[in-house]
Amino acid sequence: MSAQPHLLIPRTFEGRPLPHPDEPVFDQGLAFDVETLLNRRQVLRAMGYGAVGAGLFSLVGCAPAIPSATPGATSGTSAATSGTGVAECATIPEETAGPFPGDGTNGPDVLNQSGVVRADIRSSFGSSTTLASGVPLTIRLAILDIAQSCAPIDGAAVYLWHCDQAGRYSLYSSSAQSENYLRGVQAAGADGIVTFTSIFPACYSGRWPHIHFEVYPSLEKATNAGNKIATSQVALPEDICNQVYATSGYEQSVQNLAGVSLARDNVFGDDGGVHELGAISGAIAGGLAVDLSVPVQA
Repeated sequence: MSAQPHLLIPRTFEGRPLPHPDEPVFDQGLAFDVETLLNRRQVLRAMGYGAVGAGLFSLVGCAPAIPSATPGATSGTSAATSGTGVAECATIPEETAGPFPGDGTNGPDVLNQSGVVRADIRSSFGSSTTLASGVPLTIRLAILDIAQSCAPIDGAAVYLWHCDQAGRYSLYSSSAQSENYLRGVQAAGADGIVTFTSIFPACYSGRWPHIHFEVYPSLEKATNAGNKIATSQVALPEDICNQVYATSGYEQSVQNLAGVSLARDNVFGDDGGVHELGAISGAIAGGLAVDLSVPVQA
């Protein structure tokens, strides 16, 4: 969001130069927010507040607060910023890769296919170029090193996949076996962030809406599932799910979402998805974004 012309925008914040000096402090990006969060925790510990400070900042999201939108709003409505986005500096919960990983552990292996390293995962690659339809969604994960006080991991790689607008998984579902869309690998830069351009996944029967991912030490190691250092999932907030599923193409998701809950989900239910609940920003009309920090044992 651009600053208003009459506002004075600081060039530094807490002694650090802003990566985007022409934007407000709250629009500096996920990596800057993570660093700010961790710096403040260190100050609080030094002052003797320790657990109190950690508990306070565990509630802070990585994106600026956006007024909550009415569930079921039209496609022009801004999304609510919900979910934590930035978690405590504790290892992301290890979760199942599910029955449709496409990493060679259960049938198909996309990791060694030419074209899988890409930022835009909406289309299939290779023999098919089918484009997955749905509400645009940018997925950003910040890969952080537990051993280094959650410093970003330069060069870590992420393999990410999820179902399509109809709840189908490419490579597996009967009507999508010849497709490999909504799967891709990205390497993180010095800020530890990987970014994927995708679509908002459906809610299929029995599961809360989610995105799968595996973390690897490097792009070179991301060709073999045996090298992964973490497997987890991103949970999508209920309010934005309601808004997206009110749009055309997601009709079956409305009924499926009504039959599940985050608290009872067989993956997220152990802690209510607290450490895996993404922070949503943007608008359905112009595209949504989900952010999550992913602390791992590198």
